[in-house]
Amino acid sequence: MNIRKATPDDAPAICNIYNYYIENTAVTFETTPLPESVMRQRMAEVIGSGYSFYVGEADGKIIGYYYTQCWKNRSAYTSTMEESIYLDKDEAGKGYGSRMFEHLLAHIDGSSTHVLIACISIPNEGSVRLHEKFGFRQISHMKEIGRKFDRWRDIGHWQLILGLEPEKS
Repeated sequence: MNIRKATPDDAPAICNIYNYYIENTAVTFETTPLPESVMRQRMAEVIGSGYSFYVGEADGKIIGYYYTQCWKNRSAYTSTMEESIYLDKDEAGKGYGSRMFEHLLAHIDGSSTHVLIACISIPNEGSVRLHEKFGFRQISHMKEIGRKFDRWRDIGHWQLILGLEPEKS
């Protein structure tokens, strides 16, 4: 698998991956498939803000992507980032998610990022297993926070502290 920075030309493949999850799962709480123009705009916002957006390719096909973004829009959160990883539904269980996660962690600037956060819909055993494999620990479980497919849905937050700085007295 080759992992490279995403470009606007990747928006159709990224939409295909993401729209499957919108239409068929509660992994994302979006309910309407995204047009490519919206995906391009989202990608441009992430990249333009200085965050990462990468795609994974196998056999010339985009099979997954990941991106990072700011956790919250408050200055005290500048060292905390949220990450998201999506794989093509047909590529799960082949180790691609782990390879993308390894890439993500290898390219995080530890001098400016202290914590990574993942927001995961519950249940989502694959995503939980992947995050916990890389040291993330669950820090919240919010009940019935969203409604999709006529059911209330829960979310949880998983956290990875990348480095510990000494407390200042």
